[in-house]
Amino acid sequence: MTDTMTTATNSTITNAAVLDDAHIGDIKGALGTIKLGDHGERRGLSAKLKTLLAIVGPGLIVMVGDNDAGAFSTYGNAGQNYGTSLLWTLLLLIPVLYVNQEMVLRLGAVTGVGHARLILERFGKFWGAFSVIDLFLLNALTLVTEFIGITLAAGYLGLPKVASVILAAAIIIASAFTGSFQRFERVAIALCAGSLLLIPIYFLVHPKTSQMAHDFVVPNMPGGTGQLATVMLLIISIVGTTVAPWQLFFQQSYVIDKRITPRFMKYEKVDLWIGIAIVIIGAAAMMGFAAAAFAGTDQVGQFTDAAGVAKGLELHAGKLVGVLFAIALLDASIIGAFAVSLSTAYAIGDVFGMKHSLHRGVGNAKGFYAVYAGLVAAAAAIVLIPGSPLGLLTQGVQVLAGVLLPSASVFLLLLCNDKDVLGPWVNGPKTNAFTAAVVGVLVTLSVILTASVLFPTISSGAILDIMAGCGVAGVLAAGFAFTRRRTATKEDPIDRTGRDEWRMPPLETLTRPKVSTGYKIGMGALRSYLLVAMILVVIKLVQVALSS
Repeated sequence: MTDTMTTATNSTITNAAVLDDAHIGDIKGALGTIKLGDHGERRGLSAKLKTLLAIVGPGLIVMVGDNDAGAFSTYGNAGQNYGTSLLWTLLLLIPVLYVNQEMVLRLGAVTGVGHARLILERFGKFWGAFSVIDLFLLNALTLVTEFIGITLAAGYLGLPKVASVILAAAIIIASAFTGSFQRFERVAIALCAGSLLLIPIYFLVHPKTSQMAHDFVVPNMPGGTGQLATVMLLIISIVGTTVAPWQLFFQQSYVIDKRITPRFMKYEKVDLWIGIAIVIIGAAAMMGFAAAAFAGTDQVGQFTDAAGVAKGLELHAGKLVGVLFAIALLDASIIGAFAVSLSTAYAIGDVFGMKHSLHRGVGNAKGFYAVYAGLVAAAAAIVLIPGSPLGLLTQGVQVLAGVLLPSASVFLLLLCNDKDVLGPWVNGPKTNAFTAAVVGVLVTLSVILTASVLFPTISSGAILDIMAGCGVAGVLAAGFAFTRRRTATKEDPIDRTGRDEWRMPPLETLTRPKVSTGYKIGMGALRSYLLVAMILVVIKLVQVALSS
């Protein structure tokens, strides 16, 4: 009976669009294993828990990896300068995090194809090349910020900078070079556990829980209209550090590499919720204890970097708290470097047809491991170069992430409505409506961010004008979409029966999607905006570098 099931499973996988034989086999997670062909019903709490433990990983790592060095800086900035008044932004981000990551989870489990390759095959060479190039550049800069975090943590702990950076780079590279997916995931999950250090720091500093609970659910814009521009930029940074483009590419490819299929979707969704809970708790804790540490001091409004937060915590609650925060920063930077490097290597391997899997040894996937190690080594080297414009690089990451995030969300939404790709797993109307609204908000924030970089003295009135203009455009777009839906031929409801067994056919057998006039206009506008915004931002950053 088992042999028959395994044969049937192999036949199904062979006819689907899985990448290669490295992505076929047992699910070997850090905390358990599920045999290929084990499709038996999970009855009882114990059986379900064992399955969940084997599946846990993709959602947890992608979320905890998001609370990286940049996040420590952003949340520390919010807490030190504005107390807990911006906590409400985290509540709003919870559904955004879930919907975005749930969509890429479906894409990975159902298609067996990475995000970059799907964009290339379904939207053409321009967008395929654009997605990989912008991901590569943005991730390379993000990696530098992770090593900046490592140097800040090492400096506070009194460790030598050069040795700390080299050792961290060696750990990051060596963990992936074992040729064992399971070993890599065990290291990654151990580091995820390290992120829980933020919880005892919170209780040692003991910020006002009642005030935090209030600010978490009641929106507030600190400083009034006079500080609207500054506060808006910080909110955009919170969004950019919590919903980053690399997450989409990472989780989709990691789900494929872990060999997770639609049959285990509900367990992977639980994994994702666990990750979201940890990242939101961690972010709220950082805002809370940073607010408490600096409240009533002359350092309010004088944020410098994460090391400054560690020093403030030490003055407020003792050396132990500062040390714990520095260790948590070091841990977060390494997790972030893991995930960002891996997402890049997956995407490049996906598009260029290179073997790319943590199940393969270095000898069987040389290009994949070369990209991974090369990025880590380059980022470490840049941080160690005397006089490197590290502050400018950090600013560049935030700006480029803000500019590129809307395009990533647009492609995600389009792919999740492609019936040839997802079949019975395509989005429903509610998910589409919510995601379209999120894209509209992201576009608005992206325009504000781009304008603020180009015009540092931008006024609050100008920002409100941008928001109003984008709001009007959004209402018009929603009205157009509603009208089209009312006048279009009514489609049959989506048949979702048997979807646990449904996999996307091989990509080469799919017909290219038909494009409407509205689609062409929209994609042309998106392309123009991205090109102009990126050119202007790069010019501005170069000007800043030359003038400094």
